[in-house]
Amino acid sequence: MGMSRHVLCLAAALAVGLLTPASAEKVFRQANDLSFGGAESLDPLSSNRFIEVVALIYSRLMREGESGEASPELATSWTANAEATEWTLTLQPGVKFHDGSDFDAADVAYSLSRIEDPALESPVASVLGIIDRVEVVDPLTVKIILEAPHAGLPLLLLDYRVRMIPDGSGPTINENPVGTGPFRVEKVDAEGTTTLVANDGYWEGRPKLDKIQFTAIPDAEARNQAMLAGQLDYNLLTAEQAPLYANNPAFQVQSFPGGQWVGAVFRTNAEPFTDPRVRRALRIAVDRNAMLTLLEGTDGGAVGCDTPVKVSDPYRANLECPQDIEGAKALLAEAGYPDGIDIELFTSDVSPGMVRFAEVYQAQVAPAGIRVKVNLAPSDGYWDDVWLKEPAFVTAWDGRPADQFLNEIFRTGAGNNESFYSDPAFDALLDKARSTVDVEAARALYVQAQQMQFDDGGTSIPFLKNSRRVLNGKVTGILPKPEEFIRWHLVDLTE
Repeated sequence: MGMSRHVLCLAAALAVGLLTPASAEKVFRQANDLSFGGAESLDPLSSNRFIEVVALIYSRLMREGESGEASPELATSWTANAEATEWTLTLQPGVKFHDGSDFDAADVAYSLSRIEDPALESPVASVLGIIDRVEVVDPLTVKIILEAPHAGLPLLLLDYRVRMIPDGSGPTINENPVGTGPFRVEKVDAEGTTTLVANDGYWEGRPKLDKIQFTAIPDAEARNQAMLAGQLDYNLLTAEQAPLYANNPAFQVQSFPGGQWVGAVFRTNAEPFTDPRVRRALRIAVDRNAMLTLLEGTDGGAVGCDTPVKVSDPYRANLECPQDIEGAKALLAEAGYPDGIDIELFTSDVSPGMVRFAEVYQAQVAPAGIRVKVNLAPSDGYWDDVWLKEPAFVTAWDGRPADQFLNEIFRTGAGNNESFYSDPAFDALLDKARSTVDVEAARALYVQAQQMQFDDGGTSIPFLKNSRRVLNGKVTGILPKPEEFIRWHLVDLTE
């Protein structure tokens, strides 16, 4: 595959020094992957959201704490009634939007009400569609009324897309992105350079950085080369790339459990994957331990039995899933493929590790008579042109709570249900789990739901990998933890 025009533009910019920050300013340089091909939106609820930027310009009500619990952000505290059907939130006083207007309860009510706007078709609706309405109690107090009990509502509000925008601003938020985050937009060009500047009035204190600059680099290897050349201050890595930075004081390499995973999706509404026997054969033919070791190293993560729920989550199912070549052959024969099966699997270099995953998958399942043709699609626009469209493709996700994952990617009709899985019994399990206040009883239901996915789901998740990133050696304020824990107003570049 040839170099895209975006990579060529990057090379030209590097050659003339266009990405070198002014010495008088602290400019933090990152890359955006252009995964939506220039259709990136600054609406936090958009399915095409500009992922790298949204987290820096908007704030959430709650953020993830050290143990995975909900901790205060724009909400300082929250309480539920005995049935967990009504939640009352108290808000931070004195918070202002980038345009100088006050943040208050009306903004919360509006931001949450947009989730179920059918015109948006937001995938968040599958997670927070349980909200019946939001009532403004006073300027700094809101009450969230649910359609059914849910003891874990605060965990759902950790969702990285549930960010606060001004009351009534939805129709113009993409063109006029106003948030309460540590940075505000100066210039947006998803296909070129996007520049954010420090929000002097940020409620947690002015950021130490003056600017954050994003340059569009679709390919993961091109991003890696830009990092090695000293043109970026932050980048994600694969296990294979990490040694390139070893023992080099110009860089800092970090590795940490983050619940990330790369997987193969077989659409349950597309032949031959409509047959659950075929889907199961495609999944049980994988040697998960060997794949994890080969792709991520001996300490690179944890085996996953086709559940996306991270190991530290209290609702994770502890399943057994050894490789079963003979079982896969038998299932294929039962489904009408006694001589094996041919499939085409799309992948891309848009996210680290996706291409190698497809190649290793191809080799591992071959002894079961599963003949995989790997189709390398362009990185530019992969999530628009391939994901959710081709019958079989490689996907990549960051970690999130069990309830969110199971509802967002497996519930019937959910916007991000990439395998188009649909089972009323599965949906009913999730509904019952959500309305169960007792933690152990809820756990049993979530475990049952994960077992159902392992039995006949359309998503192969062989392992959950540790996250890796590399930083400029001058960067301070970023600990070896998932991005959820980065407090961007504390990030700095030191001499």
